[in-house]
Amino acid sequence: MTDVTGMNNVADMAGATEATEATGTTYATDVTPSDPDAGAVFNLLGGLVAAQVLGALAELHIPDHLADGALTAEEVAQRAGSHPQTTYRLMRAASSLGLLDHEGQRRFRLTGLGRLLRSDVPGSLRSMALVQTSPGHWQSWAHFTEAVRQGSTQTQKALGMDLFEYFARPENVAEAALFSQAMGDMSGLVTQGAVAALSTAGVSTVVDVGGAHGDFVLALMEADSELSGQVLDLPHAVDGARAEAEKRGLSYRFSAVAGDFFQEVPSADLYLVKTILHDWDDAQCVTILRSCRSAVNEGGRALVVELVVGELGRPDFAAVSDMAMLAMTNGRERDLTEFDAVFTAAGWRRSKTYPVGGGYFGMELVAV
Repeated sequence: MTDVTGMNNVADMAGATEATEATGTTYATDVTPSDPDAGAVFNLLGGLVAAQVLGALAELHIPDHLADGALTAEEVAQRAGSHPQTTYRLMRAASSLGLLDHEGQRRFRLTGLGRLLRSDVPGSLRSMALVQTSPGHWQSWAHFTEAVRQGSTQTQKALGMDLFEYFARPENVAEAALFSQAMGDMSGLVTQGAVAALSTAGVSTVVDVGGAHGDFVLALMEADSELSGQVLDLPHAVDGARAEAEKRGLSYRFSAVAGDFFQEVPSADLYLVKTILHDWDDAQCVTILRSCRSAVNEGGRALVVELVVGELGRPDFAAVSDMAMLAMTNGRERDLTEFDAVFTAAGWRRSKTYPVGGGYFGMELVAV
């Protein structure tokens, strides 16, 4: 079996090559046995393993079990209801990824990275790790090359329907809840920066378009006691939004409405459109933003929050995330020129752009 983690690296490859050449068989290749780039490629291939390690840690609540201090793999296995030896192997792999520290005698403790997989900490990415390794996402990646070849996502082939139809099915309610939670957790990475940068002067009503549990609009309401907020989302998401508003003591000036942002959105002074447009193609994005443009109160605005693709050839999370959009949806990550084309077609003009954290940017729009 190929060592996709690269741990056995190029030294093992060299030995294997020498043994092969001893038989008199030769191969034409541009890659030498000691090529240092080979190890780097093996580490990149190990990304699929790393994702599953994170998912398993989260599913078994191992970071939660380690929250109060180091434990042996056997102690963790007893709490997690898992096999002691394979739990040790999982934790050993997690330590190689920097998620756990090994203290000796099969004892491990949580690192700063591993802490983000706990279920009870601000900024937790536990739900994200779970949803990324759950069937809806993972099965779609199996058809990624075909998505590149055909020019569109192959989720229909993988799941029998598109991703959002899949989440709406009753049998997938738990996975849909994970997705909503993951989006809310990710929101925490950018919400603080966006709330700090956005002026709500002259704003009375805010609609969080496709806002899931409403983390963004609720944070804005906490910062401005005069705001009334609303979430518009699919039926499976709105109960979570109502519950979150009640937990924060904001139900008296908050509402959640089940609806379709392609058809109609409620009137408002300000629309929050956070990490929505990257799920859809240009024509669909124009339709969403036109719905907002048609309903916006006079003098109103929209705030779009998305990754923005930067300079070609430089390390760029947005460019990599764009591959996930291709695998899962018919959407894409965009650069500023591509965003402006969509905004103009929908009757908006970008007036301000600023970073809000986590690699995301806020783009304020005014109606034209």
